Amino acid sequence: MQQLFDAMAARDESAIKAVLTADAKIASIRANQAMSSTTGAEFAARIAAAKEPLLERMWQPRVLIEGGMATLWAAYDFHRGGTLTHCGVDSVTMFEAAGGWKISGVYFTVVEAAKCPPSPLGPPAAQ
Repeated sequence: MQQLFDAMAARDESAIKAVLTADAKIASIRANQAMSSTTGAEFAARIAAAKEPLLERMWQPRVLIEGGMATLWAAYDFHRGGTLTHCGVDSVTMFEAAGGWKISGVYFTVVEAAKCPPSPLGPPAAQ
């Protein structure tokens, strides 16, 4: 998952796609229960087109692994252009492939910045 965050920060479409399965899905749910989803390829293109620096951080990850399948659950915060835009929980499904672990799904809640608790990581380093 950290590889995905690093690729997002670099706005590197190829690196984002490299950590995702070909049919990966990215989906979010907001406090008002509005849901949205996209393919991994669409997500990679959208992140690559971002004009401002992006930073996503997670803490206290819980990971379950059984054979070639893993699930990660962690709190996160997201910053665009050095400003906290939202936070929530990431739920990530991964499968082990010949080249290593690949992300098949990222599902996350979106909480508006004003309602985000302070991160235990403190403020992010200047971008």
